[in-house]
Amino acid sequence: MTKRPIFASLLLLSSALVAPAALAQDASAEPAADTPPVATEPATDDAAPADEEADISIPGGADQEIVVTGRYTPNIVRSTPEVVSSLSSADIARTGEGDISGSLQRVTGLSVVGGGFVYVRGLGDRYSLALLNGSPLPSPEPLKRVVPLDIFPTNVIDSTLVQKSFSVNFPGEFGGGVINLTTKATPREPFLTFSGGIGWDSETTNQLGYTYYGSDTDWTGFDDGTRDVPPLLKAALASGKPILEGADFTQDQLEAIQMELVNAETTLLQQNDHIPINWSAGITGGTTIALPNGELGIIATAGISNKWRTRDTLQQTSVNDDLSGDPQTSYNRIITDNRVVVNGLLGFGLELGDHKIRWTNLYIRDTLKQARLALGTDANQSDRDIMKQDTAWYERQLINTQLVGEFHFDRLKLDLRGAYANSQREAPYERGFTYVRTNQPGDPVGDKFVNDLGGNRGDATIAFSDLNEDLWSGGVDLSYELAPRITATVGYAYSDTHRVSERRTFQFRASNLPLAVQQLRPDYLLSDATIQLYDITLLETSAQDGTAAFDAKLTTHAGYGQIQAEIVPGVNVNAGVRYEEAKQTVVPIDLFGTGSSAIVATNLNNDYWLPAVTLTWEVAPDMQLRVNGSKTIARPQFRELVAQVYQDPESNRLFRGNPSLTDSELWNAEARYEWYFAKDQRLTVAGFYKSIDNPIETYTSISDSSVNSSYANAPKATLYGAEFEVQKYFPLDKLSDSPFWQSRRLVLIGNYTYTKSEIRVRDGDTTVINGVVQNAANFFFDGAPMTGQSDHLLNFQIGLEDQDKLSQQTLLLTYASPRVTSRGPSGQPDLEEKPGIQLDFVARQGLTLLNKEIELKFEARNLTGRKYQEVQTAGDNKIFFNRYKLGRTFSLSASVKF
Repeated sequence: MTKRPIFASLLLLSSALVAPAALAQDASAEPAADTPPVATEPATDDAAPADEEADISIPGGADQEIVVTGRYTPNIVRSTPEVVSSLSSADIARTGEGDISGSLQRVTGLSVVGGGFVYVRGLGDRYSLALLNGSPLPSPEPLKRVVPLDIFPTNVIDSTLVQKSFSVNFPGEFGGGVINLTTKATPREPFLTFSGGIGWDSETTNQLGYTYYGSDTDWTGFDDGTRDVPPLLKAALASGKPILEGADFTQDQLEAIQMELVNAETTLLQQNDHIPINWSAGITGGTTIALPNGELGIIATAGISNKWRTRDTLQQTSVNDDLSGDPQTSYNRIITDNRVVVNGLLGFGLELGDHKIRWTNLYIRDTLKQARLALGTDANQSDRDIMKQDTAWYERQLINTQLVGEFHFDRLKLDLRGAYANSQREAPYERGFTYVRTNQPGDPVGDKFVNDLGGNRGDATIAFSDLNEDLWSGGVDLSYELAPRITATVGYAYSDTHRVSERRTFQFRASNLPLAVQQLRPDYLLSDATIQLYDITLLETSAQDGTAAFDAKLTTHAGYGQIQAEIVPGVNVNAGVRYEEAKQTVVPIDLFGTGSSAIVATNLNNDYWLPAVTLTWEVAPDMQLRVNGSKTIARPQFRELVAQVYQDPESNRLFRGNPSLTDSELWNAEARYEWYFAKDQRLTVAGFYKSIDNPIETYTSISDSSVNSSYANAPKATLYGAEFEVQKYFPLDKLSDSPFWQSRRLVLIGNYTYTKSEIRVRDGDTTVINGVVQNAANFFFDGAPMTGQSDHLLNFQIGLEDQDKLSQQTLLLTYASPRVTSRGPSGQPDLEEKPGIQLDFVARQGLTLLNKEIELKFEARNLTGRKYQEVQTAGDNKIFFNRYKLGRTFSLSASVKF
């Protein structure tokens, strides 16, 4: 047999005929080695097994034969035995989003709610599961156990698989679905790419905003040490005593602690009439080293983005059931965020014959520098205008390392995976100042804003908080081909999560401050001289009932077995059962040794049998029908189980947990029709139903003009709906003989999801709030929708793209109907968010300059200029919990490949 290089063009043609997807995707789109095993049925239209090499012989003459070796990449959506949606690297690139949560909102049935939390089919983030290369992730968010996906830049993610029907190889916390992020794989050839971009926000860039100095290195997302806890305060925090006079602290000691605090750099709010532009930069490179029996691939990427956002908000509350009259509180607040995300990835992939070993290391740091200035009124102080200013610095960090092995021995396949992840969140120097002015005749204050530090005219506060979470996980899966088209899998999975969180809060107090001192700006008001001259003291207000800190753990062990078989020609079944036991504890830490009876630990120790079955019937060579049924669970998140007050910087709302929450149990059913009428083109229609026992819902209360949100188990809820998705290409070569149209096609991608949910509350139903059994009807309305659920979700993409070279122009439209964000205070309407319509445009163009490949990208977001609204409505009465304009954003970026 002779191999002749002169037939190179024939080889390419043959490869295209055998594996057309191989030309449409790069090598990194292959299934990740460390994804939990999902058995795949043999493709009906290709002879080669998934992700294996196929040799095709072509006669080349009397004594010649040409051998073509190609790599087959399956249609993931079609070939998996479960209901899935997939975002390939090409799909992610087409949307142009900077983080993976933005791309996921284009997926059928998915919506993204505040801070990058993905809702699947209207179920909140607690009902969904995020994995990285098949391993669980810790969260740097105090309110969540689910990691916010907006911290994952798209430059480190290669593909995303969303599985909506439960299979037993995934964790049991699978109410809405699982989102498995796959990082970039090892390259097939060496490359080095540099990228950079700039962006403009119509409501922010070159507009009025507020900031504060902080430190010299804030622009990098790293503090230079300015915000480190000073030595005297650190020693006092570790003393086990509340920091206040009379608790082993003298006034002189408290003054010394205050004077060590960094003052002007963290307190002085500065007006900026020209907020800077957004920018980003990155570098990615990789290479492959040939080995005697395989190859070693190495890939590395690093990036940084620096973005600004200013929101001119209206924030109100009401105490009346019908929302009548003037609001209880009403503030116009300008909030300026400077968000810096730094990321890095280093991956190694070793392939030795049929065996693969992959080691992936990921680092992400997400920093938010926030400044807020508000002017408004409070009905409790009807004769006064109130001015509030706040400065804050929130550091979120995620470190993840994973080692995965995939070993093939003829009919036996062994998968091993182990991972360690650490997440941290630090918020040092959260400062708040309140100034008031009165218009009462004869009042010496007059029209001046004053702060008397804790009297009846203003206050000043500071807080330090810290969160650390470690997560160890591992698993083993053993698959054996019992017979052709019959494969059995057994496996074991383990995870251990440990979170420690602490928040210490303080007030500055003074008595008889002269009026002239009360008028001082914040940095002078708390200067060393003022502290000493007027005996300003420090008073710790951290809750002394054990809710200032907590220690939380969740340990799970699971064993499972499943079998995939073709029971009759064209009918496949994937059935299994998972046994999962979990011990979850949340223990308030008695920082001050009070021995308070209010310190109550939460212990949830449950085990479940979780069955799942999916039946796939190939109705025709290009059509199939799937039916799925399963049982899954949802657990309370750590922060929801401790009665610690927490300020959410995104919603500017206080949250408090409920130690009496219990697990939710879900029964799921689904049917889906799929028609693959052409290559990479499809039509799918699905219907789904879920019955949920003890769903966890958010409710809201108002106390002393403050809005507090908490959590409770509703008695029962149901959710049902339907999905429709279509992807179609139209060649445009018939439009004209011009070369411009010959390789171009029209891209139409659309999906629509209808979801309906109802909370069920019957006479006699109860819920438990902080150990007290209460009437469920006091917190939930029968028939009300679940929080976070939009009745209608619509995504539509229309674009032009060149099939021979990089040239794409895409319009993207997204619509989400109103959704409840929280139950209203007792007797009041629920709080509703109105996302509305968003229209984006993304253009990508490749070109060659000086023998270098260059990609240019232009993005225009929110072209309709929609607003954000979170509102209560009762007849004609409205209360805006949060309302502001979302700016139109425009960005231009470029990457150069060497």
